[in-house]
Amino acid sequence: MIKNYLTIALRTLQRNGAYSFINIAGLAVGIAASILILLWVQDELTFNHYFSNYRDLYHIKQNTTTDNGVVTRQYTPLPLREPLAQDTRIKRSVLTVGQHALLTVGDKKLNKGGLDAGEAFLEMFQFQLLQGDAATALREPHSIVLTQSTATALFGDEDPMGKIVLVKIANNEPMKVTAIVADPPENISFSFDYLLPFAYFEATADWIKYARDNWNNNAFDTYVELQPGADRAGVDRFLHDVISKHQPEGREASLFLHPMSHWRLYNNFENGKESGGLIDYVMLFSGIAVFILVIACINFMNLATARSEHRAREVGIRKSVGSSRNQLVVQFIGESLLISALAFFFSIVLVELVRPFYNGLIDKHLVIDYTSPQIWLFGLTLILFTGLLAGSYPAFYLSSFRPAQILKGKVQTGRAGRTPRKVMVTLQFGFSILLMVGTVVIYKQVEFLKRREVGYDRENLMLIWSSNDIEKNYASLKQELVNTGAAVSVTKSNSPITNIFASSPIEKWTGMRPDQRVEATNIATQYDYTKTMGIRMLEGRDFSEDFKSDTTAIILNKAAVLAMDLKDPIGDRIQMWGQTWTIVGVMDDVLMGSGSRNIDPLVMTMDPTWSSTITVRIPKSADLEAAVNHVGNVFKKYSPEYPFEYRFADDEFQRKFSSINMIGRLTSAFALLAMFITGLGLFGMAAFTAEQRTKEIGIRKVLGASVAGLVLLLTKDFSRMVIIAFIFSAPLAGWAAQQFLQQYQVRIDLPLWVFPISGLMLLGVTAIIVSTQAIRASLRNPVKALRSE
Repeated sequence: MIKNYLTIALRTLQRNGAYSFINIAGLAVGIAASILILLWVQDELTFNHYFSNYRDLYHIKQNTTTDNGVVTRQYTPLPLREPLAQDTRIKRSVLTVGQHALLTVGDKKLNKGGLDAGEAFLEMFQFQLLQGDAATALREPHSIVLTQSTATALFGDEDPMGKIVLVKIANNEPMKVTAIVADPPENISFSFDYLLPFAYFEATADWIKYARDNWNNNAFDTYVELQPGADRAGVDRFLHDVISKHQPEGREASLFLHPMSHWRLYNNFENGKESGGLIDYVMLFSGIAVFILVIACINFMNLATARSEHRAREVGIRKSVGSSRNQLVVQFIGESLLISALAFFFSIVLVELVRPFYNGLIDKHLVIDYTSPQIWLFGLTLILFTGLLAGSYPAFYLSSFRPAQILKGKVQTGRAGRTPRKVMVTLQFGFSILLMVGTVVIYKQVEFLKRREVGYDRENLMLIWSSNDIEKNYASLKQELVNTGAAVSVTKSNSPITNIFASSPIEKWTGMRPDQRVEATNIATQYDYTKTMGIRMLEGRDFSEDFKSDTTAIILNKAAVLAMDLKDPIGDRIQMWGQTWTIVGVMDDVLMGSGSRNIDPLVMTMDPTWSSTITVRIPKSADLEAAVNHVGNVFKKYSPEYPFEYRFADDEFQRKFSSINMIGRLTSAFALLAMFITGLGLFGMAAFTAEQRTKEIGIRKVLGASVAGLVLLLTKDFSRMVIIAFIFSAPLAGWAAQQFLQQYQVRIDLPLWVFPISGLMLLGVTAIIVSTQAIRASLRNPVKALRSE
């Protein structure tokens, strides 16, 4: 019996080859697209699940009240560690600071990024240790923990445990390898090549002595692990008031716990509260996956039910020769399940074919774990769902007819399924309009942010991490770069122009109201900062060697002047860090932080000792490689131990938009796929409709109907469905687009033209697809169509 059913099913697929191909191909593409999206969604939802105790881990963040609302920042003051150590609800707490160092073993030198971390770091964050003890690895100040790849690069096949690595931050320090960590996976919030004890950082960093008792110096990431079952709300209440208790006359600032489970997905804050983040995109793409799958299933169901009507006579014959209704039900459902299974198999093949390209698109390395029962459970569920749903109509409806009625032609099956098919096609069109509007809005928002005025000249601006050798020889290096023509201008600062590493409150200024609060980002620099960056000075001057008093001078940006409501800022004085400063200049606003947020107030001081980045403006040249090599040769002369590594400011600026660029690319790709699947199903339905109305078309041609009139006759039903879909989906698309834009402080106005354009495009595509089948049917010889009459 099963063999017989399988033989009939295969013959049916072969006999209706074109429709079978459309059915299987459309469903396979839809399933493949959904699997690819869900792979990305799963990776994001399981971010940081590498740590088995991730539900007990928290990052302490800080809310500061300013005149522009509550600002949330990730950095905290150093003296916070003492009250944390006294709270019994907190199992462990660690501080971390990121930095770069030159690691040397023999003649092997690596410039790597690492973390200075508290002693309990490896116990709190349970990385896989290949060698060493998590409890003691960071206990001694002159210890170093290496990742597996770093250890291999330095020691080859030798056992690195207990061996010495020279670590050069200020000077070459011999550090003993105390542990080897397996290379961290990509989907965690930490990225490092080595770990050093925080005790070593505290003993060697000159500026740390100013931070030990300073509750206004926010430069450290602080993490805590709560005791199992601890009262998180109670810890939050304790943290909320800890700064005000230790600094009652200071700024309005409070601390709070940000759980690890939210670090990745809920990383946007508005007015001191979580306001979404990547979770919005996870939900968006989960919806797109469902949309695409529904569109593909609708195609499958429409064509399966439509073609089944041609099999009414087969049902009558089979019942007349003794087939029972149950046997017919099993046969039809079995055929649908076979098509679903074939589609799922081909979808897996498609996924594996496009996965390398897809991984490049999203900058991940996603794989399907075929040993996981979840993927097979998903596949089985999908096969059963689509197969049963599509096979239920012919199975239960057609098998209910009496064979005598079917064979005499008294049963009209065509009208019974027409209305449900129209509803499902209309849903397809509605989903397509949603995706088209979303794609355009995301693209316009991305382009708007990328073309935003940044306040400086990004072209030919090189960013180079500083080192102790460079700092010692900075004056000579700068002079040689300029004198030899390798650079137009050179400066250094505590952070690159594309990022912000520090912030502090402005404590007092002339005209300050009692309730006025301003939090400013901090840039420490030397001479020629605005000249090198290409920043406009709006008032006053830049720092200059002609003024010895510039060690107590500051420069504000326009946003700071407006926030402080200063009428005549030049020569005025402010107080920060317990010191009085004189305003000597006002510069234009510069976009250093998030590309989608408003520019914060900024205070720039001249502090040559606080430096992380050397910025070099190279001359415009047709041979960019030669210009870069020229700069590199000068750097190697003054810092021969370090490999010459650089970034361009323009590239770093573009990285600000890497996530939203990826979202835009994915949305566009899957919107096109949805349109393709819709078009494929539309082609099949148009071909079926034209075939079903062959005799009607023949009669109309005999009575004098034109080809244009016949084309219009067949296209108007589908066009009506597009219009109905537009009426219902356009408001929903507008609401969704507004919700998407609300997460950006700097955003476009919703382009209203996108709605009629999307509708007209879909209408045009529909007309083209349907008209091809309509023209084909209308050009047939009417004699052949009417011959059976």
